[in-house]
Order: sequence, then structure tokens, then C-alpha cells
Amino acid sequence: MRRVFITQMGIVLSLVLAIPALATLRQAATVAALKTSPRQPQGAANQDITQKINEYMDALVKAGVFNGSILIARDGKVLISKGYGMANFELDVPNTPRAKFRLGSITKPFTAIAIMLLQERGKLSVQDSICKYLADCPEAWQTITIHHLLSHTSGLAKHDKAGDYLKTAMMPMTVTQLIDNFRNKPADFKPGEKFDYNNNGYILLGYVIEKVSGQSYEAFLKENVFAPLKMTDSGYDKHDPIIKNRATGYRRDDERVGGELFNAHYIDTSQQLSAGGLYSTTEDLWRFDQALYEGKLLSQKTLDTMFSPAIGSFGPAPTYGYGWFINKQLDHRAISHPGGVPGFTSILTRFPDEKVLIVLLGNLENSQVIRASNDLAAIIFGGKYEVPRERTVVKLDPKVLTAYVGQYEDRPGRITTILVENDTLMLKLAGQPEGFALPLMPESETQFFHPVQDIQIAFVKDANGQVTEVTLQLNGREFHAKKIK
Repeated sequence: MRRVFITQMGIVLSLVLAIPALATLRQAATVAALKTSPRQPQGAANQDITQKINEYMDALVKAGVFNGSILIARDGKVLISKGYGMANFELDVPNTPRAKFRLGSITKPFTAIAIMLLQERGKLSVQDSICKYLADCPEAWQTITIHHLLSHTSGLAKHDKAGDYLKTAMMPMTVTQLIDNFRNKPADFKPGEKFDYNNNGYILLGYVIEKVSGQSYEAFLKENVFAPLKMTDSGYDKHDPIIKNRATGYRRDDERVGGELFNAHYIDTSQQLSAGGLYSTTEDLWRFDQALYEGKLLSQKTLDTMFSPAIGSFGPAPTYGYGWFINKQLDHRAISHPGGVPGFTSILTRFPDEKVLIVLLGNLENSQVIRASNDLAAIIFGGKYEVPRERTVVKLDPKVLTAYVGQYEDRPGRITTILVENDTLMLKLAGQPEGFALPLMPESETQFFHPVQDIQIAFVKDANGQVTEVTLQLNGREFHAKKIK
């Protein structure tokens, strides 16, 4: 069985709508154990917040779980804008606030904004069938609207499932070729039936933007978004041009303790297009955030539509509007989007009611940005947060591991499988394809963690010593799965 976990352009964990977070290893110790910070007063002074942010980020970097740049702002004022680690390890070039990172799926908010700009200009309607714009449109797509694509409710088949995307990721492709990859595949469900994060929908949106505007996706964004907002350090990422201050992407070996650093796998950004092809800086994303408040791009009515759940209701569980995840964090409305492509991990989180912005852009694959973003929000709003510190890997008798092998169910039909391979405990999350599993390292007889992803598990035993369930912590969310087999 391959110990590989494919990072796709968007959401990769089947149990969590978020990009997994990376934690780095050292020779005999790894990843973060956690201490709880005391609750700080609501609305603490900026100076106190900045001090706590610096303490948190220094610990995060020391633990090796982040490499990149961050920016945090409140009420239009930047509290902290700082780079950590290296933009290029080979040349010893440090990260700074001007470093340019691939955004991955933070591209999607920009694609959604481009569509809504075209709607406000009377060029299209989100209720239009996509077949209005697509030649030789499959009959099955007639009922799919632009609204469905924006909200990930189209039911389109996916071509970038784990094991498929990276097979051809190095090949340049036109948008038509990308669409042909899934044009004739059967739908996963009826349009509007449910939410299912889908990069193909946003590839189609890029096609619609080009068809309606008569410009390339890159040119339309440059002329209508980046230039008006003076986002001079943002654009469509391509391999060939010289892009000043472009950070290099890296990955770590997740096969063994030690976490050796490597250059990221090469991908051709033409394959990401409007689903994940942009680059930017933390400072440009701050300009973007401010422009949304100031109405420089879209009307408030349009923004309200984009920031409203397309399916479901506003609450703690993530929902999706047009190009944004929407949920509640610490009783505050949060509008966010994570991103991840080989070598890069990112997240942008807006708290519009309090005018708070948190941006983390990392050039280390699967960096722990989602957990960090949540913790930084807790610092700002006076919640509980977790400061990373190292924890030790222990050695176990292989016989101990066999008791954990089996299937675990946290809700009807969602099965997590525990295996043992070469004296290593392996985790196969629900929905992952056959042949893919994650190695787990022991920190005690019952507690394990993944050496790269932000995944921790703990086994529960009854009075007779029999394993009855497992507790999974994925990107800060907790699931309890009963052993069924």
C-alpha cells in the first residue's frame, strides 16, 4: 500500500472541509502537543494581541509547522505583517510580506467576483444554464446553472479525485481540454441536491468568464480586479515568466520521521486555471479585503448574496456561498477560503462584522494554516487557543498495534479503516481510494498522530481492554467513531 496523501486544489480530507495542516518532524520528536492558553478579555488591546500573536507564531515556526508570511488586520489597521522562514531555501532568501505565493483555491473567491461583475454589467445571470455558453453541451448539463457552479452544488463529476489529478498534472492544457476530461462522465448527483466541493465547476466558470468577456481569465482579472485595486503583486501564476519575489514551493517526506525537505512536485498551472491558478501576497490580499468593505468592486447587495449560504443555514458547520466558506467562529461570522497546491498552503479568513482579517500564505506543502488561523482568531477575540510544542515519538511492540486494526464508523456509512503495514499503524479516511493510507506515529500506547498532516487519533478501550472506538482530531475538529468490525 502506498503511503501517499494527494493534495488536490481544494478540500482533500473526506471528513473535514479544509486543507490538512502540515507538522514537521525532527529525528526523535515530532509535531505539536498542545497547551491551552488562558482566556484573554474580549476586545483586548492591540498591543496585547500583537504580543500573543508573536508568541504563537514563534512557537509555530519553532515547531516547524509553518513557513511563509502572515498578515492580521483589525478595523482597517494592520496589526502584524511578517514573513517566517525561507522563500528559497537553496539561496537562503527569507520570506517577507512582499513574497508572492501560489494561492491555490483562494483563487475561487476571485473567480466568483469576476462572475458577479459580469452579472452586474448585464452580461450574464447566475440563473443561466451553463449550456448557454458551452458549445456541444452535454444533455445532462442542461439543468446546471452558473449558481450551481459557484456554490459547488452542480453534481458534476470530478476529474481531480485522489490518484487522478497528479497523473497528468505536469501537462499544459487548454480550458477546453480540461472540460473534455469530465464532459462525458456521469453526474455524482442532481444539481442543487447537495454541496460537494468541486474544482471542475470553477474550471467551467473560468470558461464562462472568457466566453462572455472576450478576454482570457488572466487578462480579465488583471484589468477588472487587480489593476483597479492596485494589487500590483498579484496575478496568474505561470512557470516561464520571471516573477520578482516569487516564493519556491516545498514539501516534506511524510514516509519517515525526520521530515527531509524537498522541492515541490512540478505542476502546470494551466490545469488549475480559475480553480487555483493565482498568486498574491499577504499585503495585496489586505488591499482586496479593504476593497470589499469600500464597495470598490461590487454592490453590497451582490456581496450579501456571495456571503450567504447557498444550501443550509449559517452556523458552526461550514457552508458555502459564492466562492467563500461561511460559518461561525467563536460566535463571530467568518467568511473564509483555504487553498493548497503542491508546495503551497494558504488561508484567508474575514470577520466582516468586526472588520478583522487573518491571512496566512505558506510555501511548505500542507503547512498548518487552518489550525493557526483558528488559533489566531481566538487570540483576537479572547477565546481559547493552542500553542504548538514538540512531543516525543515512543516505540511500541508491534503486537499492540494489531488490537486497533478494524473499521470505525462515526456516522452511518462513513467508515474509517485502521491497518498495520510494516509495523506501522495506517489510517484510511472515509472516502479515500483503495491504496491510499496515512502512516501514524505513536506518542503513547493509545495515542497516535500523522507525521505530516494535522491528524491525531486516540483509541478507547472498555474495562476488558477491548478497543471500542477511536477519537479523530482533524484540523482541530473532533470525531468519535465506534469500532464496528
